[in-house]
Amino acid sequence: MDFADRIRELSSRIPQLGQISTEEATKNALVLPFINALGYNVFDPREVTPELTADVGTKKGEKVDYAVMRDGEPIMLFEVKCLGTSLDKCHASQLYRYFSVTAARFGVLTNGVNYRFFSDLDAPNKMDSKPFLEVDLSAPEDGQVAQLKKFTKSSFDVEGILETASDLKYTSEIKKVLLQEMAEPSEDLVRLFAKRVHSGMFTKAVKEQFESITRRALQEFVSDRVRDRLTSALNQESETREETPKKAAAPLPEPDDEVVTTPEEWEAFHVVRGIIAEVVDPKRVFLRDVRSYCGILLDDNNRKPICRLWFNTAQNYLGLFDEEKRERREAIEEITDIFRFAKDLKETAARYDA
Repeated sequence: MDFADRIRELSSRIPQLGQISTEEATKNALVLPFINALGYNVFDPREVTPELTADVGTKKGEKVDYAVMRDGEPIMLFEVKCLGTSLDKCHASQLYRYFSVTAARFGVLTNGVNYRFFSDLDAPNKMDSKPFLEVDLSAPEDGQVAQLKKFTKSSFDVEGILETASDLKYTSEIKKVLLQEMAEPSEDLVRLFAKRVHSGMFTKAVKEQFESITRRALQEFVSDRVRDRLTSALNQESETREETPKKAAAPLPEPDDEVVTTPEEWEAFHVVRGIIAEVVDPKRVFLRDVRSYCGILLDDNNRKPICRLWFNTAQNYLGLFDEEKRERREAIEEITDIFRFAKDLKETAARYDA
């Protein structure tokens, strides 16, 4: 089993571990298997040392949850929080303090599912406040798995990782900025676009006008790009089907004349399909329209709902599903608002395969 397969296997176990409610259980069920997947023997203290202790300044007996060792020195430190803990609200204080007094160049903050990798790119021997790599193990992307592989025992090379760490860090930060700008364009961005296309003064009225124009233009641009990619993929699929001998098709059910799938629903379907194409084959995603809502399903199976489009009222809603298939509805103003829930959609699709 290669590294990618080990990560996929670990990822497939996550939906079954929702009952975990303690930090110790998180360590045993998720973090130690993750370290083991990296190729380190978690039962050999020469490779993985739990509760590694050191004196840091006036603080005596500082401990870090796990230290991955090589030649008697720590090379990677892990601080673990309980499954379900938001890492955005965590201060990796122990990890931060311990980082400065060891030879380790990498610190990892995790809740067993989300892993954030830190180094000292900004100042030597001082752990950065922002991670250079973030991995969501419930739906790991191929690029993230490729980066994780660099931390495996057989491939670990400090300088090789650090060469790309800076680019990874800033690429990740720029993506976050782009998402923020799409949701709420900053005055700097609005001013930039207005200056390029508007010849008059940048007054308060112009600013207010271009705020909505900029937001809409960004969202439509992304939507157009997704639609273009889907169209291209569908055309390729059609060409492949034409080259393949056709089989007798099963009879289709009689259509319900009272149910009409609107262009808006089709556009939303293509957006959802494009989003989850990162975790499942888009050909497995189907639309099933009924009178009250439009369902988007995996494998055209009612037991595998990805989301629901509630577009039949004045306010449009996107219905999202949790691990128990309980639905929550999120109000959306425009189709491109669906991108705000990309993480939820990908996690749902990945759970069914798991």
